[in-house]
Amino acid sequence: MSDELFIGMFPGRSRRGVNAALVNIINGSMGILHAMRTPYPPAIRQTLEQVLATGKRPGSDVSALLDDNLGRFFARVAQNLVREAGLEMRDVRAIGVQGQAVWQEPDGETPVVVELANPALIARGTATTVVADYRSAGVESGGHGAPLAPLLHQHLFSSSTENRAVVDLGETAHLTTLAARGGVSAFECGPGNCLMDGWTQRHLHKDSDSSGNWASKGVVDAGLLQRLLDDDYFSLPAPGAKGLEYFNMDWLDKHLAGASLPPGTVQTTLAELTAVSIANRLQDAAGPDRLLVCGPGAHNAFLLRRLSAALPKAIIEPTTRHGADPDWVDGLLFAWLAQQRLEQLAQDNRQITGAGQAVMPGEVFTPPE
Repeated sequence: MSDELFIGMFPGRSRRGVNAALVNIINGSMGILHAMRTPYPPAIRQTLEQVLATGKRPGSDVSALLDDNLGRFFARVAQNLVREAGLEMRDVRAIGVQGQAVWQEPDGETPVVVELANPALIARGTATTVVADYRSAGVESGGHGAPLAPLLHQHLFSSSTENRAVVDLGETAHLTTLAARGGVSAFECGPGNCLMDGWTQRHLHKDSDSSGNWASKGVVDAGLLQRLLDDDYFSLPAPGAKGLEYFNMDWLDKHLAGASLPPGTVQTTLAELTAVSIANRLQDAAGPDRLLVCGPGAHNAFLLRRLSAALPKAIIEPTTRHGADPDWVDGLLFAWLAQQRLEQLAQDNRQITGAGQAVMPGEVFTPPE
């Protein structure tokens, strides 16, 4: 049925393109009919890299240009996705969009996140309703407006018989804890793949050590690991929201100063840092019976083994075993959020984002008549 099809769109973790999933939602269950990754055109990618390289909030002129260009590009990607699935845009009820983040100030008095991909242009270009800007309602209610993924994690992965947690291993590691009694909490716990990816790019000249093959051949340097864990960040209470503006190669180089270690040893130690920092946060939360893994890090066999070693009492497995492709949980998220918003279903994320009340995340953009 046409009113059961939604598209979830979100930027790739490497900021090099957009991911889109065509999702069938019926009676609360979800299935992906088709999904695709599309790299940004060179002009958009170059502008985006220039904006990010400044380390400053982009000016209004650059933001407006990039916002419009990304909006038009997202619209083309949505059309291609539906065409490849053998359908038409009129079969899709709505598109849920997360824009490309170019600036974050999570710790300010009023949290600021600048996400670009003009939703009005996406609606116009696809002749389809778009739901976007999911954070504002939460911020206006006194919270941070994010994270949003725990809402879906609770919907898909909670259990009444065991305590569970979900870790999204992207550039940073995002945790959701799902208590059997019904409680939910969410926080970041430090680097996910970002330091390992940056080190791999520097020494192997490739994007990532995605399977953990390089890291598996080295040994952990206990001294370096302790220096990294001694960083003030790891003693902060949850949620501890820090991204690439904090965990980057400059941060790593500072902690490596004066050390002379083989690159492989550093890579193995960085994998251990990710595993141990996740385990420490989960042990603070009493530890789960089962840890579900999604995001790019779900394919890193070495990292999963280190997580198992750090959490010996927990069953660790990818979200695939619970009906969700670990690469496309975010696609499900934004399709589901769009559906929930159009059905005017409020989301109680007070425990997650600190909002003062249940809110309906997302602004609706309808195409012109």
